[in-house]
Formats: sequence, C-alpha cells, structure tokens
Amino acid sequence: MDRLREMTAFVTVVETGGFSAAARRLGDSQSAISKSINSLEKRLGVLLLNRSTRSVTVTDQGRRYYARTKPLLEEIDEADGELVSSTGEVSGLVRIAAPSTFGRLHVVTLIPKLLELHPNITLDVCLSDSVRDLVDDGIDLAIRISPVRDPDSVVKRVAATTLVCVGARRYFDRYGTPAVPTDLAHHNCLIYGNMTEWPFKAQEGIVHVPVQGNLSSNSVETILAGVLAGVGIGMFNSASLVGELQHQNIVTVLDEFVKTSRDISLIWPRRRFVSTRVRVVTDFFATQLALRIDHS
Repeated sequence: MDRLREMTAFVTVVETGGFSAAARRLGDSQSAISKSINSLEKRLGVLLLNRSTRSVTVTDQGRRYYARTKPLLEEIDEADGELVSSTGEVSGLVRIAAPSTFGRLHVVTLIPKLLELHPNITLDVCLSDSVRDLVDDGIDLAIRISPVRDPDSVVKRVAATTLVCVGARRYFDRYGTPAVPTDLAHHNCLIYGNMTEWPFKAQEGIVHVPVQGNLSSNSVETILAGVLAGVGIGMFNSASLVGELQHQNIVTVLDEFVKTSRDISLIWPRRRFVSTRVRVVTDFFATQLALRIDHS
C-alpha cells in the first residue's frame, strides 16, 4: 500500500481523534482508513494507536511518529501547492499559542495586518497562560515570556520586557509603601503562577525575596484585577501592562531594585522541515513584535 496514503491516514486520525472523522475529512471509507493504519503499523512493527470501542488514543511511539511525519506531509503539500498556484501565495493553517494578556495586547492586534498580507493563511490562535505542549497540541508557533528550556524546540528571542512592581494608591495609603524589597514580607503580595519569590537587584547581584498573599492565580488578568481593586501588590512584565502604567491610581514601587527582564521568544517544534507558511508567520511576528515592544 502507498506509504504516503498510510501516513496521511495516520496523521488525520490523530488530528480528528477517530477513524470515522478521518474518513469524512479525507473523503474515504472508514474501513479504508483502518486498513491503511493496520498496514502502516505492520510495516513499522509498532503500535501507533490504541483502539477501544469508545475512543482512539495515540501511543508514545505514535506521538513521536506523528511529530516526524506531520511536517513531511506539510512539506509535500506545500511543494504541490507552489507548483499548482500561479501566485505562489502561501496558504494553509497555522496554530499559534500565546499568553492571555500579552496575546490580547500584542498578538491579536497584529493579526489583521498578517491576514491582509497573506489572505490565504488560516490562523488558529489559543490565548492561555498555561504552557502548551507544542507536539501534543499541534502548535506550530508559540510566543512565550519566560525562560524556555525545551531541547525539542527551536527558540528565537525577539525582544525583552522589564519587570515592574505595582500597586494601587489606596493600598499604599492604607498599608504604606515598601522602601526596600524585604519590606514586602509585611505586605499582601498577589501571586501569579508559581512566582512565590520575586527577583530584585542587590549589591551582591539578583536576590529572590519570598512573598505571600491572599490571592494567587495562573491568570495575569486576575492578579491585575486584584491590584486595581487595591487588594495587594503585584509583579508583572511591563509589556502586559500597556495603558495600566498610565492609570492615575496605579503606582510603581521599588523601581531602583527591579532591574531584571524577561525574554519574549518565538518557539516552534524542532523539525527538519518547517512549512513555508509557518516560516512566514514566524518572520512576521519576529519583526512586528520587536518593533512593537521596543517602541512601547
């Protein structure tokens, strides 16, 4: 049986979650899809999919095989498309993941320009403060504001954003303003994610000061709402506070001690082949985010 057909059937089953859905997408019969998968597994000598009467799940070997075959099929489709298309315009789906607040402020606002430049590209944008698994979630491009330690991904730094410590005037009027980082031990610090230690610059270098408070969340929006309401003090990257730093009721504190920054990076799965559409979208955000952050 044709290897390309086998791989296409497998990738489609993984992406649609079942044989019947894959058959509908490919315009083939369910039995033909099943036959292709069986032939592929027999040829490889491994089980790629776990089947039950209720669901189809991908094995560890299947996930690895998907990560390798998906970009190969995309490259083949792209090569065919470049020959068939008279315009040479890139097309197809690109899945993007970005942090919620940063994505709303900086990524979403750039999308109309990207689609105007490349109208045949389709975007699927996920805004979430949780870190998505690129391969398991089928993410082509992720935008992150945090240290990235992933040997299976390619990381491109495009800009940097400084950290800033802020609170509402009413909070400081009531509880006082911290003069040095250690004063935070006596303040209600709102915790984003697992940031229970905040970095500050000291004579000996960067020191991490333990903080605690009565509100924690994996959402920047939740922490920011708490700060605006005068609940406590928050630590943010300045790129996620566009407009808020000009708010008359918001005050920055400990400015002389907050000297650290966070890289803004583009991340994509480490593959031998990267489709033209993903390269185009990556290059667009690399340029536009650098310009936007540097001038904000």
